[in-house]
Amino acid sequence: MNIETLDGFFAALICGPDQVLPGEYLPEIWGKDFSFDSDEQATGILELLMRHWNTIAEELHSALDEPNVYLPVLLEGEDGVATGNDWAHGFMRGIGIRTASWSLLMEDDEHGGPLIPIMMLHYEHDPDPEMRPPSISPEQREELLQGMIAGLTHIYRYFEPYRRALADIPAHIPMRRDGPKIGRNEPCPCGSGRKYKHCCGANSPTLH
Repeated sequence: MNIETLDGFFAALICGPDQVLPGEYLPEIWGKDFSFDSDEQATGILELLMRHWNTIAEELHSALDEPNVYLPVLLEGEDGVATGNDWAHGFMRGIGIRTASWSLLMEDDEHGGPLIPIMMLHYEHDPDPEMRPPSISPEQREELLQGMIAGLTHIYRYFEPYRRALADIPAHIPMRRDGPKIGRNEPCPCGSGRKYKHCCGANSPTLH
């Protein structure tokens, strides 16, 4: 992922109704067959990622109590135009991690409108012509980007009751593990190359 795709990806995970742990989303960022050169490099990159995550989360959370929007990272091309396609790709990848939960908003005719600009930018250059929206003019693109930015706050608000309900679940309730147990000294499944106990296992809930 480039920084724009990462920004959209994190925004979707933060806006969504479910808590997604680093061990699940970090492999989406690294890609396959990735490894760090050293523990120091891994620690530095993870700290930068978490700092950016916290920036998005704080900006969106503040919008619950006061007029505010999160301004996404949009990279400009050689022509000086920010298309927003990579950001939309990242957001849709974030949705893909919890598609079933996001269907609540996708199927909500009254509140699902904020997803439309994101989906139009995501599918703009899709290999399947039937998935592509009509040609987007520069003026329309600017409107889509503005709608995408404003809509992000609405999406965050929409799922806030679900996130709050999840946060209210007592911590002592056991969670069931879907996969095999990971030893604390084994390599972390997120692909960082660090031991599980020093990476995702440091903050993960106990699974029974």
